[in-house]
Amino acid sequence: MSQFSIMVIDDEKIVGRMARLSLEKEGYDVETFLNGESALERIKEKFFHVVITDFKMKGVDGLEVLRTVKRLHPETAVIMITAFANLDVAIEALRDDVHDFFPKPVKIKELKASVERALKKFQES
Repeated sequence: MSQFSIMVIDDEKIVGRMARLSLEKEGYDVETFLNGESALERIKEKFFHVVITDFKMKGVDGLEVLRTVKRLHPETAVIMITAFANLDVAIEALRDDVHDFFPKPVKIKELKASVERALKKFQES
């Protein structure tokens, strides 16, 4: 089991599964969630080094996930992915300290590189 834990939240099951499989190959401990509500319940129980979240979801959306994660665990890196990428969304996410922002379909290679950059600060401390 990896020393690093990653949460993936996306209402499209295939996105979560693909991210989990490719990140587990890198040796990370990965948990996937189909909605923000269940993910936030889990975040109250366990620390995650990186949270990858979809922006647009029913109920709790990506910005709410980002804000809650940063309130509970300011050191957690949040990576946002969205099919609805526009400048306003990106600016709002950046204001709330998002680590990275990707339009869908996200390239797994880019996502893995972003996760590695996010984890560097934990390796240095």
